[in-house]
Amino acid sequence: MNAESQLDSLDWSILAQLQADASLAVHEIGERVGLSHNACWRRIRRLEDGGVIARRVALLDPARIGLATTVFVAVKTSRHDPEWLEAFARGVASIDEVIECHRMAGDVDYLLKLVVRDIAHYDRIYRRLIAAVPDLADVSSSFSMERMKHTTALPRPV
Repeated sequence: MNAESQLDSLDWSILAQLQADASLAVHEIGERVGLSHNACWRRIRRLEDGGVIARRVALLDPARIGLATTVFVAVKTSRHDPEWLEAFARGVASIDEVIECHRMAGDVDYLLKLVVRDIAHYDRIYRRLIAAVPDLADVSSSFSMERMKHTTALPRPV
């Protein structure tokens, strides 16, 4: 299941419920979307088997666990060969504080999102990154002053 056209309005309703609270019991989701327990369970199972529901997780509040600082790191490199990319991917994967990494189009080659305690913590991570990955042409960091919007819920395509 990879085409959005395969999802009907009941599937989208179920997905909205799960994105808001993945701990809801199947019968409760069914009640909210107007399906029996079994019918709802079958749909959820189909969405999981089809890869639409990739996994269910608990979302933590970063500030409450001591990771109140979000840093966006723009990385430029002059190397784009497979060996370099593999080294970069390994380096980034080895740093738990990197919670997102995107290969970009445009002036920046990679954009990373990190969560850290403070600037000193980030500096230690920065040093690990530049030691792990050769040939970084530029590493520019921007510190988030305020998170104005945050959601993990994906919108329904229109």
